[in-house]
Amino acid sequence: MAWRYCYKDALPFSAMVAVECINVGLNILFKAATLKGLSYYVFIFYSYAIATLVLLPLPFIFRRTELPTFKLSLLYRIFLLGVIGVLAQICGYRGIAYSSPTLASAISNLTPAFTFILAIIFRMEILALRSSITQAKIMGTIASISGAMVVVFYKGPTIISASPESPSPSLLPLDSSQTNWIIGGLLLAAEYLLFSISFIVQTQVMKSYPAELIVVSLYNLCGTIISATVCLLAEGNLSAWRLRPDIALVSNLYSGFASALFTVVHIWGLHLKGPVYVSNFKPLSIAIAAAMTVIFLGDALYLGRYASDRACTYKDIHT
Repeated sequence: MAWRYCYKDALPFSAMVAVECINVGLNILFKAATLKGLSYYVFIFYSYAIATLVLLPLPFIFRRTELPTFKLSLLYRIFLLGVIGVLAQICGYRGIAYSSPTLASAISNLTPAFTFILAIIFRMEILALRSSITQAKIMGTIASISGAMVVVFYKGPTIISASPESPSPSLLPLDSSQTNWIIGGLLLAAEYLLFSISFIVQTQVMKSYPAELIVVSLYNLCGTIISATVCLLAEGNLSAWRLRPDIALVSNLYSGFASALFTVVHIWGLHLKGPVYVSNFKPLSIAIAAAMTVIFLGDALYLGRYASDRACTYKDIHT
């Protein structure tokens, strides 16, 4: 009984929390690396390539028996996941370049709302309007979307201003205009909508082929092939693909290993708990991201972010 509780509840909870913390660190490193000149197209490709190199041997090391037949239609779905994943990362990292990692964490609160709506559409979630749980989820969805709109369209006055002496000028945001802030927010919203769609597709894939390591390895392989094609066309400057021993190399290595961990944990969590459970952990990253961007990037904390955080905290409590 104790082992069953640990595997079904405690372990997924701990893994999801850890993944969100690591993801915040990834966004911080990415922002710092792009401020030093790293192309986000290059970053996306190396992230998928390193994750693929890490994951490809694992299905051969940890072999599973009695798996269903691998059909061509399953490969099409995994390739679709690769397309969605690459598009989501392009939108996300471009959005962070326009704004900040804190905004990315705040907008990530849309993921549970999007996933809940999509789960209802695809009949993965039962909508019982008289149920208090369903009512709480609906209220949480409204609060989550409202909070995201606040943080995108209302930046507000500065609550915490970074000390002008601590960060170097090169680490200050590239462009903090309201227009870029809104563009960044909309790109990030598109990213998390795509992630929500991928959660739904991944759940369906795992139902028909419950082998996490094989699915994750093929997904990252497809992502590497797709990102290589797209990113080579988008980033024509060949010198941008050369990694030097600085923060760009560190961020790419971190991203590759972190991406491998993310996909394994998310696929496992989706198989075990479902898409809504996995998406509900996104709001945990807000406070961590706000603190880290102020400390390490010299970013400022605005009232709009704080207000959206309160709305998203309400959403967490009631879901």
